[in-house]
Amino acid sequence: MKRLLLALALAALVSGPVLQAWQPAPPQPGTPGDYVPIASLPQAERLPAAPFLIAAYALVWAVLVAYTWSLWRRITKLEREMKDLGRRLPKA
Repeated sequence: MKRLLLALALAALVSGPVLQAWQPAPPQPGTPGDYVPIASLPQAERLPAAPFLIAAYALVWAVLVAYTWSLWRRITKLEREMKDLGRRLPKA
């Protein structure tokens, strides 16, 4: 455990100055890094896959909600079974 803490402390001490020294260059005016409203972009540069991206996120959220609901039902059933078993077993 002490070795792990020592390694983490050493990593923090070493990585701090390295991360501070690295700074991205500010974008120059007129470069692609500038904000451009999507309405002013040509049709070829717009995001044509946006509906697919939204659908993918919606599907992932739906699967996560269904999985969480399934776990909740199974845990509730298991708790009921354990209470029932506790009532049927003789008291020690």
